Amino acid sequence: MGKAVESAEEFRLAVIIVNYRTADLVIDCLASLNQPGVMPAGTRVVVVEGGSGDGSAARLADAITASGWSERTTLLALDVNGGFAYGNNRGLERARALHGEPEYVLFLNPDTVVRPTALHELVEFMDMTPSAGIAGSLLEDPDGTPQACAFRFPSAVAELESEARIGLLSRLLHRWRVLEDVGDRPVQVGWVSGASLMIRSSVLRQIGSFDEDYFLYYEEVDLCLRATRAGWTCHHVPQSRVVHLVGRSTGVTSRNVALPRRPAYWFQSRKRYFLKHHGAAYTALADVGWVVGHLVFRAKHLLRGRSSGVPPRILGDFLRHSLARPRLSGPETGSTGSRTPYIAAPSKPGAG
Repeated sequence: MGKAVESAEEFRLAVIIVNYRTADLVIDCLASLNQPGVMPAGTRVVVVEGGSGDGSAARLADAITASGWSERTTLLALDVNGGFAYGNNRGLERARALHGEPEYVLFLNPDTVVRPTALHELVEFMDMTPSAGIAGSLLEDPDGTPQACAFRFPSAVAELESEARIGLLSRLLHRWRVLEDVGDRPVQVGWVSGASLMIRSSVLRQIGSFDEDYFLYYEEVDLCLRATRAGWTCHHVPQSRVVHLVGRSTGVTSRNVALPRRPAYWFQSRKRYFLKHHGAAYTALADVGWVVGHLVFRAKHLLRGRSSGVPPRILGDFLRHSLARPRLSGPETGSTGSRTPYIAAPSKPGAG
């Protein structure tokens, strides 16, 4: 455990933000956090600069100093882009080294702007729900339109439904659909988006932190499943509202624009998740479900004479990665130690 907090204030909450070539977004996120009353007492922020190589480290350091955020905010500049899990793990290690062990950790995307009570609502919910290991915010557009942010765990049936996207089939398979139906009250779910995810430190000590063999995507699904299997619950807390600028950090899920070719790490992360938690036979079944659903979706649009709007070459890329030799080199419970990261160049090593 790291040294005690320098001030008399108890270290309750560590906020970890990972940057990769999104310095402007991080500065806006920090500005929202540093509005009066937004951060609960005992909050410390670590911004991890993930080896962007574009001057982000200097820009972030200047902004933190010039804006007077240094008392609560630390910048950790890494030499490599190791991915979302890698960056968050390094940030948590730095927070512990500087301030000791927090009660809670909030993993926050750089492409977010927190509403005034967002952090307080999550902390209050966790304080009042001792069985909850993880809680996630309601993500929304700047105009308040809710986004998908609470989910069931992936399954072979869900892969079929989510790719096919046909009304009758979706109604028949509703109970397996990944997207959860949520209302205006906290509800237990399978997993929540890593764009704003709070977890107890005691859970991380029990199950380990993020599995660093996920470069980007599925790492928060993996974390939530490991917590669930260890006896903790995961909850969606709609009173905690966070603006999520969809696609601004990754480009993979941008709205109203032609989608780019899906990066290799998405397929690799998906495959790792299924192999790690369900084995090779079930992974093959899930792959069949995805392919069948995808072909149904494409056929539907072909019959209607419309473009499907799917990313270029996605079916061929999926089949190539599906048939590739499995690789499971990482630990089952996550990793917190340094390792030689897989270096790639997405727009950011974050989720959302």
